[in-house]
Amino acid sequence: QVQLVESGGGLVQAGGSLRLSCVASGNILSINAMGWYRQAPGKERELVASITDGGSTNYADSVKGRFTISRDNAKNTVYLQMNSLKPEDTAVYYCNFRGYRGGVYGRYRFDSWGQGTQVTVSL
Repeated sequence: QVQLVESGGGLVQAGGSLRLSCVASGNILSINAMGWYRQAPGKERELVASITDGGSTNYADSVKGRFTISRDNAKNTVYLQMNSLKPEDTAVYYCNFRGYRGGVYGRYRFDSWGQGTQVTVSL
């Protein structure tokens, strides 16, 4: 199985910055896409940003120009740099990796989620 571990959440004042990290472990053969999602209380989980193995990025309109997603393929790690944070960015942030892992009988697709990290932005 592929496991994801997130770090970097916390409490920050509006206008501040945080950097989230998510590292994957396991018998990983390739990671095709990495993404960050968030879920605020009473709301559905939404995509914040994603990046492909080719480096193409996609952002939610609400974070464009403020957040930057990046990846370190050698470390199986994805980052989310969050600047100019707003109270409405408060949520639990989850990372998601999709790709292929090795197994006893060959390779298998995987779609794994991190445990979530709380980001709270105060006024």
